[in-house]
Amino acid sequence: MPILYVVATPIGNLEDISLRAIRTLREVKLIAAEDTRKTKRLLNAYGIKTNVTSYYEHNKKAKLGYILKQLEEGDVALVSEAGTPGISDPGYELIVAAREEDIPVVAIPGPSAIITALVISGLPTDRFIYIGFLPRKSGERRRLLQSVADEAGTIVALEAPHRLREALADLLLIIGDRRVAICRQLTKLHEEVFRGTVSQAQQYFNKPRGEFTLVVEGKKDKEKPQVTGDIIEQLKTLRASGATAKEAVARMTMETGLSRKELYRAWLRL
Repeated sequence: MPILYVVATPIGNLEDISLRAIRTLREVKLIAAEDTRKTKRLLNAYGIKTNVTSYYEHNKKAKLGYILKQLEEGDVALVSEAGTPGISDPGYELIVAAREEDIPVVAIPGPSAIITALVISGLPTDRFIYIGFLPRKSGERRRLLQSVADEAGTIVALEAPHRLREALADLLLIIGDRRVAICRQLTKLHEEVFRGTVSQAQQYFNKPRGEFTLVVEGKKDKEKPQVTGDIIEQLKTLRASGATAKEAVARMTMETGLSRKELYRAWLRL
């Protein structure tokens, strides 16, 4: 049975493609490409002669029937302009339609700007949320940012250069001056990763150019430390051992993060 292959392609450096992806692109009957010009540059680099048809945002519905028809006759590879198809790129509708027709869908994994930016950001990677391209209009952008303002995981988004400064201003307004990694032109000749705070990024990017991936620190737990029963017992132990109030408070401040004033009040209550 013919297969729809979802093939990840380089996000910049043409060497970032797997041997399996190259073989698949050679062997399929047809390649459905978001940007045929960029795809043909990739194919030419590896001597791949497979036929290519366009499949992008503004023709994806019109082309759906044609590609499904081609899948009756042989395998088809779906590729985006760069990276993994279906992630903020055309592909979702075709994948759903193929599954509805009981056509096997096989992923050929590879490059992704989202994962690439996340792992080099220096921010936590154990939990993250991807929110896609930030909306063009400020009101919609602010509402989206507000919806993830309390997210504990790292936040990843894409942004165009001409809207980067506006996006940073809304980030500062809605979620505050958190740590960020602003990744530009990933894997390309002029790759750059800025690490700092949102306000520092505003000052740094005066004339943004290139493709940007934003990695934003999640909300930290700022719950105020409390004087617990265990802390009281530790203070009692220190007092019984002959520690002075100054010594005990200094030690417990280091260990608990509580203020000296709170700990001294607890000491006095003993």
